[in-house]
Amino acid sequence: MDMSTAHRERETGDLMKVFDNKRAEGSFVKIAAPMVRYSKLPFRMLLRPYDVDVVFSPMIISHSFVRSERSREVEFTTLPYTDQPLVLQFAASNPQQLGDAAEFVTRHCEGIDLNCGCPQQWAMDSGYGSHLISDPQMVFDMVSHARNRTTLPISVKVRVHDTVSETVEMARRIEKCGAAFLSVHGRTPKQRYEPVNYDIIRQVKDAVNIPVVANGDANSLEQANSIVALTGVDGVMTARGLLRNPAMFKGYDTTPIECVQRWVDIRSLLGFKFDSFRHILAQMLVDVLSKQEMQTFNRLNSTAGILDFLSDYGIEKGDAGRLDAMYCDLMSEDTYYVS
Repeated sequence: MDMSTAHRERETGDLMKVFDNKRAEGSFVKIAAPMVRYSKLPFRMLLRPYDVDVVFSPMIISHSFVRSERSREVEFTTLPYTDQPLVLQFAASNPQQLGDAAEFVTRHCEGIDLNCGCPQQWAMDSGYGSHLISDPQMVFDMVSHARNRTTLPISVKVRVHDTVSETVEMARRIEKCGAAFLSVHGRTPKQRYEPVNYDIIRQVKDAVNIPVVANGDANSLEQANSIVALTGVDGVMTARGLLRNPAMFKGYDTTPIECVQRWVDIRSLLGFKFDSFRHILAQMLVDVLSKQEMQTFNRLNSTAGILDFLSDYGIEKGDAGRLDAMYCDLMSEDTYYVS
């Protein structure tokens, strides 16, 4: 089903109001980062009750998304009313690609993000991701063009340069082209597990007037609060922290049992692939189960086997009726958006 034939129109919300409201509360925006394979509709549904304010899609290759119906079916599924605020992140290498993608999804999300942070070699070789931080004029042109093609806010996610001056200049240029907010991962494209440079994020925040989001090594609510204190940022974005504990922003130290039950129930409703179900469960349980228990879990190769294993911990078989009533109503009315 093409997005244009969905049964119920999505009423897109005001993404930037989330930043305004959190600022007025003296708080910060809690954001689920784009995660390859993981941050699709089922995982976004899992996160929503646990104080996650904004959720990103996985990075989507813009030209494939626009040209191929099959790509759209695979890459983007959503629901009206419930799956929001949602930011769709695109990889693009020229203004036309990003503009076409932004126009295509304008009625189906709350924001568009340009990925200038992916450090993987294939992405950089294709002119995507971190390659773009060395081509600020292209970033300027892409954001400017996309803003003329959609009414949605356009944001940019970057990694830092080797120097403060280069990073600050990049941030200022991104602000100048009309980006609504900027997400900064505090490592360079060549860095993987080195400590995050929060000082450079602080200096970016001090240099621009648009909201700045910090990304990197926020694995608990306590760490997120510390990052805000160190940098003064408007939001904190995390990926691995939420994979290990989807209730992290709610203040839980490890994944609560109710969260595991919700994941089982979501699979009952949506029926997505076993590998996705199992992989995310494995991430969620690694800090909950003992090493021996995890070894047992990792040997399981069927949904029935997993459910039997989980029953020993008080997890019941999937029941969509335990989910938010609106999810079930929408699914029953076939308002499932598939782009």
